[in-house]
Amino acid sequence: MIEKLSKYIPENAVNLVEEILINHPIQIKIVNNRTTKHGDFKRFKDGSLQITINNNLNKYQFLLTLIHEIAHLVTYKKNQRVKPHGIEWKLNFQHLMLPFLQPTIYPQSILPLLANYLRNPKASTGADVNLTYALKQHDEISGKSFIFELQHGSIFTFNKKSYKKGSKRRTRFECIELHSKKTYLFNQNAEVKVTIE
Repeated sequence: MIEKLSKYIPENAVNLVEEILINHPIQIKIVNNRTTKHGDFKRFKDGSLQITINNNLNKYQFLLTLIHEIAHLVTYKKNQRVKPHGIEWKLNFQHLMLPFLQPTIYPQSILPLLANYLRNPKASTGADVNLTYALKQHDEISGKSFIFELQHGSIFTFNKKSYKKGSKRRTRFECIELHSKKTYLFNQNAEVKVTIE
């Protein structure tokens, strides 16, 4: 298993991940990109357990997602039925991630943001705009921009529809879908393709 995972995670994290998987063995499937999630932890009716992780994540996001999902496994083994991202999961995630918070694994541009996120981790790293942005700097060039980077009034496409960026409402932007004229709220770190007019 670790041989398969080693090409997806930072080199200096391989031994630490292997140690965790020896203590918490589980089937891990690397799958095609899903736009709604980076990974998941599943329990099947036959009692088997599985983690899936998207194959398009950069090595820093992949590692964070892997440990996030292993924390679900550890929480399930210890507590069975609890809230998916409740206090038990948060403590297990923090405990599992701590050894990875070092400059030989995560770059300095990510480390302080990751440490801050781990104080009270959320269900998705996407909830932390600064951490998401820092992690995305290590992606291959996608031709996309974060919505918060666009000028007010910019035209962009998302899921094959065109929108015009509007005002910010607390943490989201109001955007008008150009065909229907309906207003939609976009997370500030949604990735969109800017339309050149």
